[in-house]
Order: sequence, then structure tokens, then C-alpha cells
Amino acid sequence: CEKFRTARTLSAVESRKDPETEPYRSKYSARALLQEVKQLLSAAEEGGEARLVAVRRAVLEYELGVNHTDTEELSAGEEHLQRCTQLLEPHRLSPDCVSLYIQAQNNLGILWSERDEIKTAQTYLESAEALYNQYMKEDGNPPVDPSEHFMAEEEKLTDQERSKRFEKAYTHTLYYLAQVYQHLEMIEKAAQYCHTTLKRQLEYCGYYPVEWALNAATLSQYYLSKQCFMESRHCLAAASVIFSQAGQVPSAEDNEAEQDQQDLRQRKAEIARCWIKYCLNLLQSARKLLEDNIGELDPDRQLELKAQRKKEEDEKEKGRKKAVLFGTSDICDSVLAMEEKVSSVYPLDFQEAREIFLVGQNYVQEAKEFFQVDGYVTDHIEIVQDHSALFKVLAFFEEDYERRCKMHKRRIDMLEPIYADLNPHYYLLISRQLQFELADTYYEMMDLKVAIGNRLEELDSHTIKKINSLAQLAIKYYELFLDSLRNPDKVFPEELEEDVLRPAMVAKFHIARLYGKLITSDSKKQLENMQTSLEYYTFLVDYCEKYPDAVRAVETELELSKEMVGLLPTRMERLRAKLCPFI
Repeated sequence: CEKFRTARTLSAVESRKDPETEPYRSKYSARALLQEVKQLLSAAEEGGEARLVAVRRAVLEYELGVNHTDTEELSAGEEHLQRCTQLLEPHRLSPDCVSLYIQAQNNLGILWSERDEIKTAQTYLESAEALYNQYMKEDGNPPVDPSEHFMAEEEKLTDQERSKRFEKAYTHTLYYLAQVYQHLEMIEKAAQYCHTTLKRQLEYCGYYPVEWALNAATLSQYYLSKQCFMESRHCLAAASVIFSQAGQVPSAEDNEAEQDQQDLRQRKAEIARCWIKYCLNLLQSARKLLEDNIGELDPDRQLELKAQRKKEEDEKEKGRKKAVLFGTSDICDSVLAMEEKVSSVYPLDFQEAREIFLVGQNYVQEAKEFFQVDGYVTDHIEIVQDHSALFKVLAFFEEDYERRCKMHKRRIDMLEPIYADLNPHYYLLISRQLQFELADTYYEMMDLKVAIGNRLEELDSHTIKKINSLAQLAIKYYELFLDSLRNPDKVFPEELEEDVLRPAMVAKFHIARLYGKLITSDSKKQLENMQTSLEYYTFLVDYCEKYPDAVRAVETELELSKEMVGLLPTRMERLRAKLCPFI
């Protein structure tokens, strides 16, 4: 039927060219034609075969339902789609009805999602999924596509094309179900459906490269949260390969092409950020496995894990790979080549850690190219913080204290300029994060310099100066962090909010310890430092007595603080006795 074909062209093609002042002009013209076809069909009903007429009426109801939904007339859209499913209900498993029925269910699912009735949407979509599975089990032949009901016999589709369109409709079912499960916070199920959708989109070539790549990169972050590094890497490698298919948008004078180019650069940077998180999480998880009770690398654990890895890894990877692989053979080859650039197993020594670090660092540079400090302050700072975190975790694997110190200095060099340019009035949370990280980094460097000094027969003046300088800088940033918690009248809160409780207590504890580490030949100054140190330790003990719920957050620090509150007064008395021997 020519009118039916024209209506579909108006909806699918011409509507894209409609002016902004009349966005639905083509859709309304298509609707009028569909209504005409419906009237013609009613007139022909008496002489025609009842089943054939019912299916054709269902096709028209479906097209009218989609048309009304597209023009934001949801109630009318729902009515037409419901009529479509009612007409098909007795024959829904037959090859000429099943595809149309599933597509109507899909559209009802979308319609109810738009109304925020997620549970109702779930019912329709799960019904469509069940019908597909039942049909494939009981029949399995490529079913008739809805568009064929108004085609001449010679125009009918090949079995191959029918199958492709049917599978595409089912892929849509899974795609919408993934979103429904996400809304319902059924995260594991959402990830499973998302993965299946992505695989099917590649298999049936039904995807937009940029959208597909972003969905795969997002899925990688789910696998990352579950510490499934092989699956996470596979998703990211596939995202990078498929994204490269988007190619370059041709440069043109008009703003639209420039905007497209800008969007492409942003998406590429977003995928780079997912790679950074992958490298960082893999390194941090390895650190947790390898560290001893004081946070240093445990050599026995390292040897044990290396022996264990040799036995397990190959078999485990082969088995798991089959379940997650994306794409056809040519895409698979590109994805596997991409995967080979970075490991998915825990690094167990400095060399292995460094290789992952370097991949992460390359993606930091790529992400920073787009997310520059002008225009993307928060994003830029988060990327720099991730870069700093990469250096921090790499330092854990470094045995040489001097080289470890240099890595922490790199962190200082990237964080301090950013902090100096940041207005805490507008960026209070980020400002606090930077203050605390800078303090922690100086604290770490001071500890390393003390450890280096302990290996010397006698501390030279340069080392003493360095230790004191690092300690004072750590104190400075911890104090800045604590000052940021004060109210406008500069009064420190009597009770700390839960989100800042542990950082504030750790800052107090570290300042107490830092004053104890300051090296001076002036006994009076030493006494002053001990007194300050005691005040900070006492704060921690008194606070936890007043607010017992705080104890859980600082158990280790509290235990050591109590010990120091007991020891320091005696040490101070001894020092006072030396200062005043004749009193």
C-alpha cells in the first residue's frame, strides 16, 4: 500500500527535516495517512480473510501508537499499542505476529518508563523477553517483519533480513531491560543485560560507535567495582577499538561540525578517564594484597602470590574469556591487541607495577588534553588527583627510599599549584581534599627521610633541616584542613560531622606525631614541641571519651594517643629537671 509506505517515510526520514517551529509536521501528516489506510482496511474487512485483516489492523494500531508517543501524546499512544497487542494476543506466537507483538511490548515498556512507572515497564519488557525465548524454542524460523504486511509479494524480505530485524527488536528489549534494572537498583542484573546488549549490537551491526563505546566503558567500571579486572579491561579495550570507528568528523565552517568534533574529543577523554581508574584500581588492589600490618610490602606474601599466580592464571583466564568476549573475529583481534598493552593480573613487583602505571599516566595526559583547568576545573583536578594516586601506589612497590621520596615530590609538584589557584569559597570540598593529600604526602616524605637518616651513623645538618622542613609543611597543611572545619567565627566544632570525623582525627594525631619528630638542640624548644604534641594527643583521647561513637573511626590512633598521653608528661618532667638542675 503506497499510503502506508509514504507514512513510514514521513515518520522516519522527512520528520528529521521539520522546522523547529513545527517539530511534528511530518509526524502529523503520517498520522493522517495511517488513519486513511485504517478506514480503507475497515471497508475491505467484509470480504477479506479475518486473520490477515486483524494482523494488518494491528500493524496500523502499532504505527499510530508509536506516532502518538513520538509526538508526546502518551495516553493516545498507549491506547493504540494496547489495541495492537489485543488483536495479536491469540496468534502472538505465530511467525507473522511475534515480531510485531514484541515491538509493541517494547514500546509500551518505553512509554511506562517515561511516566516513571518502572515496575509496569519491567512487566511489559520481561513479557517481550519471555515471548522471544518461547518462539525461538518452539519455532525459531525468521518471522515476518511488521512492514511486510503492506508489501507486494515480490517486495517481501529475505529470511536473512527478517532474522536481522527480529534480533534487533529483541536487542532493544534487552537494552531497555538493562535500564529498567538500573533504575530498580538491580545492579548486577543491569550489568549482565548491558553486556548481552553490547555483544548483540556488535553481532548484528546495530550500534553507533560513540554510544556503544561509552556504554562499554561504563560497564567496565561496574566490573572494576567487583574487582573483575579481566572483564573490565576487555570492556575498555572494546570501547577504545569501537570508538576509533567513529573516525574524525570532517572539518567544516559551520558550528555543528565543530560541536560534533568537540563532543568526540570529550567522549574520548571520558573513556581515557575510565582507563585511568582501571590502572589505579588494579595497582591499589595489588597493594592491599601485598602490604603488611604497617603498610609496607611483605616479601613472603610477594613470593607466595607469585607462585600461586603461575599455577592458576592461565586456566582461569581461558575459562572466563569465553563468557565475555565481544565481537566478530576482526574486532576481536583488535580488542585482544589492545588488551595486550596492559595487564589484568595483580602486579607483584615494581617492574610490573610500573608498566601499569605508565599506561595510566598516558591516559592522564589524554584526558587532560580535553579536561583543561579553564572550563573544567573539577574534572581537571580529579584527573590530577588520580595522577597523584598513581604515583602514590607506585611508590609502595619501590624499595629505594630516596626514589620513593622523589615520587612523592612529583605529587607535591602537581598538587600545590592547583591548590594555590583554588578559591576555597567555591570549591571547599576539593580544597579540603587537596589540603589533606598535601599534608599526607609531606608526612610520608618526612617519614622516609627519618628512615634514611636512621641508616646514617650520625644525622648531618642537611638531613635534619630536611626532616624539619617536611614536618613543618605537613603541619601547615593539616592545620589548614582543620581550620577549614571552623565556623565563620573561627570556632572549631564541638562535635564533628561524620564525613570529616576520621580525617580530622587523623590530622590531629599526625600533627601530634610531627611535633614529636621535630629535631632541635634547644631543650626549651623541645619542651614546647612536646607540650604541643601532648595537647593534640589529649584532644583525641578527650573527644573519644565525650563521643564514644567516634572510637570506631580511630581505634589504632586512639590506642597510640592514650599511650602517648601516659608517657609524655614523664618525659617532659625529665627534660624540665635537666633544664633546672638547681631548683
